[in-house]
Amino acid sequence: MQHDALTAAGCQEIYTDIVSGSVTDRPGLSQAFSHLRAGDTLVVWRLDRLGRSLSHLIETVRQLQDQGVGFRSLQEQIDTTTSGGKLVFQVFGALAEFERDLIRERTHAGLQAARARGRLFGRPKALSLRQVKQLRTLAKDEHNTVTEICETLGISRATYYRDLSDE
Repeated sequence: MQHDALTAAGCQEIYTDIVSGSVTDRPGLSQAFSHLRAGDTLVVWRLDRLGRSLSHLIETVRQLQDQGVGFRSLQEQIDTTTSGGKLVFQVFGALAEFERDLIRERTHAGLQAARARGRLFGRPKALSLRQVKQLRTLAKDEHNTVTEICETLGISRATYYRDLSDE
């Protein structure tokens, strides 16, 4: 059905992939891109045949435009070689950017709320405050070596020197 629609649209060469659209390595798409020249138009049956997501689709079409290649989707009747098609894609781009901004804002708000509740982020400290005091006490005794102290506390030399320098 897709092949017939592309042939009816006047496509001279048709490239296919027999893999999921979520796969990043798509040989048919790569081959089609390698044959495209300025002034050509890449035609797809539906938008989802080209991009894995809206942002990926928009980025792909922008790359095509940078190369002077048009884009046309048969089912959605979008043609970036026309002013109307360019407008539709600019609206798609604005929506994708809006979506990214919303996600960023929600993530930031969630992190702030978690911090306000006392949630700590990042890797936990290797030593508790009591263990840091013990480390400093052991380090003051000249009879203890760095290796012995590290083995006793179960820490690395980097942790030893970092916790000593935090005084």
